[in-house]
Amino acid sequence: MGTDTLSTTTNSMSRLPGAASEPEGGNRTLVVLSYIAVYFLWGSTYLAMHVGVESFPPHLLAGIRYFTVGIFFYPAFRYLSREKPTPAQWLTATVVGILLCLLGNGTVSWAVRLLPSGIAALLVATVSLWMVLIDWARPGGQRPRSRVLIGFVLGFAGMVLLVGPKHLGGGERVNLWGAFALILAALAWAAGSIYSRHHPLPKSAMLAVGMETLTGGIALLVTAALNGELRTFHASEVSRGSWLSLLYLIIFGSGLGFSGYAYLLKHCPATQVATYAFVNPVIALFLGWLLLDERLNARTLIASGVILTAVLLVILAPAETRQDTRHETPREELEIPSGTEA
Repeated sequence: MGTDTLSTTTNSMSRLPGAASEPEGGNRTLVVLSYIAVYFLWGSTYLAMHVGVESFPPHLLAGIRYFTVGIFFYPAFRYLSREKPTPAQWLTATVVGILLCLLGNGTVSWAVRLLPSGIAALLVATVSLWMVLIDWARPGGQRPRSRVLIGFVLGFAGMVLLVGPKHLGGGERVNLWGAFALILAALAWAAGSIYSRHHPLPKSAMLAVGMETLTGGIALLVTAALNGELRTFHASEVSRGSWLSLLYLIIFGSGLGFSGYAYLLKHCPATQVATYAFVNPVIALFLGWLLLDERLNARTLIASGVILTAVLLVILAPAETRQDTRHETPREELEIPSGTEA
């Protein structure tokens, strides 16, 4: 989503067939660089989107970003993996791309025009809470542990605080429509993440990412055309800052961020990798305050503490031991994060 964020939780990640449960001897330097990418680059994508939509239409900005990543990733990892995606895998990639890229990140791009970038990252972090609810509600789903349920309640209490009574805590509540849009974006991201875990995709995680970003990017560009963004867009009117933001989102937010995430899932414990869902909003709040002069009033700070505590409770909750057996062939699975990455 900021990643930008396409997102997941420790509970779901630790059950992924391709998520390492123990370190597997990865290069220490690459591990450190990958954590920097996942923590800081994904945390900064909300700032980049905020600057980007100053002169780019929101769906067009997201569409160019993901379509560009897709047309590079898909042929590259199609060649490297030697896999030929099946029609069923393309169907899964299309559904996931629509849920994550269009309904998830496209909605975030629209909402950051109404809300501070840090608040956007904070609300998107609730994707981990929605994943708990959706995974519980699906057929054969598991009831979450008590710690996760506490985190779920806390998370929604924090969201209510952000949009609650006016002038609470010495500051105005956030824009209601923007907050509602981000909650729906987080819900769509969670649904796409759960869907991807239970439907066929290639064994290669990066090939799956290429397919999902390609189909999601196309869906975003079609949406931009249908809602009139292409008709009213003039490249000559785009500021240098917005062009640089788009370039940053493509190269750093998606290219390096995704690559670092895939490397960490292979070489580090999933419980450690999942901490990005807690760190990204902190980075986004700090950068918004430092570079965009976004105010951090008492309401924002209290709500941030409540929501981040909820996310941390979900991330650190012990994973269930029962495995999902519906996949006959394990695959190296990667759920696109918004900043999740947004």
